[in-house]
Amino acid sequence: MVEIKCHAGIVQIGIVVDAVSEVLNVKGEDVEETPAFGAKLNTDYILGMAKMEGGVKILLDIDRVLSSEEVANLEKAA
Repeated sequence: MVEIKCHAGIVQIGIVVDAVSEVLNVKGEDVEETPAFGAKLNTDYILGMAKMEGGVKILLDIDRVLSSEEVANLEKAA
């Protein structure tokens, strides 16, 4: 389940994924800005990076994953 922002406000939807490796609670102070990976890598979908237990987790910006057309279709269905 995710919450996305749209013109109608915040909508909760379920998204089907191939696999989930873990579910974590991430504290705001553990999140850092997305680093520049170079010009060839699009980081628009990355919200930030979280340092946790000796590793780094990439946080997906779910509001940018869906296209505007997909969000419009969600608004119609809500």
